[in-house]
Amino acid sequence: MMRSPLGVRIIDRVCCKCFNKDTWYRGYVLLLTFLCYCCYHLSRKPVSVVKTVFHQNCSALPDYNSSDPTACDWAPFNHPNYQELEGSLDYAYLFAYAVGMFFAGHIAERVDLRLFLSLGMMLSGITTALFGMGRLWNIHLLSYYLAVQIFGGLAQSSGWPAVVTCVGNWFGKGHRGLVFGVWNSHTSIGNILGSLIAGVWVSTNWGLSFIVPGLIILAMGLVVFLLLPTDPKEVGCSPPDHHGQHIVDHRTHGETGYEDVSTHQVVPVVGEEIAPLMTDSDEDVEERKRPPREAEAISFFGALRIPGVVEFSLCLFFSKLVAYTFLYWLPSYIKYVAHYDATQSADLSTMFDVGGIADSLHNRARSFTQAVLQLVWFQTTAVKVHLPVLSCWLSARP
Repeated sequence: MMRSPLGVRIIDRVCCKCFNKDTWYRGYVLLLTFLCYCCYHLSRKPVSVVKTVFHQNCSALPDYNSSDPTACDWAPFNHPNYQELEGSLDYAYLFAYAVGMFFAGHIAERVDLRLFLSLGMMLSGITTALFGMGRLWNIHLLSYYLAVQIFGGLAQSSGWPAVVTCVGNWFGKGHRGLVFGVWNSHTSIGNILGSLIAGVWVSTNWGLSFIVPGLIILAMGLVVFLLLPTDPKEVGCSPPDHHGQHIVDHRTHGETGYEDVSTHQVVPVVGEEIAPLMTDSDEDVEERKRPPREAEAISFFGALRIPGVVEFSLCLFFSKLVAYTFLYWLPSYIKYVAHYDATQSADLSTMFDVGGIADSLHNRARSFTQAVLQLVWFQTTAVKVHLPVLSCWLSARP
């Protein structure tokens, strides 16, 4: 059996005495990986919130007495082309994220998954905090913020391949529709938490809008290192049914019975009873007793040849095109169109992700294409429907 993390060995002695071990650990891993990816999205959200204070209408701010219309802006985003400069932060992050994702999937299948995930979370926390430290250290170099975004994108690319592989190790195909439908709401919940946390300090000290989420994901990385079993073998649990145990009808081949794929036996049907008819040879029995060979990691071109991969990738491409536009620019759009302050804009932008949660739960058992189309519809509708209601609520806030 693979050696489990230190914290898991303690939990195993304390908690697993009162519950079914397989059920306990599957629920435990599902919750822990859910929190992991919540933290990933929580730490990547602050930049969209803080953009609203990088360049402002300084004359409209209370207690503003300077004759310089850009005195309240944060250099280097105090120039007329500030939108292009803010957009360059997104380009740097997303390009690095895309490149890192290409390699992260290969690396995650070849190294210790727990170490890979925990290290990625800690590095993500450090890079997120470094962006906020630019405010405390009074750094006004665009190159500094671009470099932080690039390293942040590379670190964040460790998240998705690692958590998906971990959940896949624990759950078989028979349960993945329901499990992933509920579990996939972590992106929206992480975005909501990231917006609310960043919104607390965005108008007073936006550096903390990055530092606090950075510390949260860094601490979660330590929790993962100590407490996450990435494979059932580590804790002595039974592996999931990845391929499904089924029986094959052999009566069309002249045999009156079925072959049980799990035992490789052909059994006849006698009335309502089933009894062995043919058993494996001694060589077959010995072959099954041998330790299973490690599954080889699939290559990039091998993955492309899997039916549906290209089609699903294109669907995800266009859904992400919409989702990331809202992710990085919705708070700014609300501020400059609806004329709310930075904190109110951050709070209101969470309605997009509320729609995402509703859609994840609604489509847990539906087809992927339908889920993508309804995801966009639910999220955009949530913004439209809740905007008037929340406008009244935000206007009433002191």
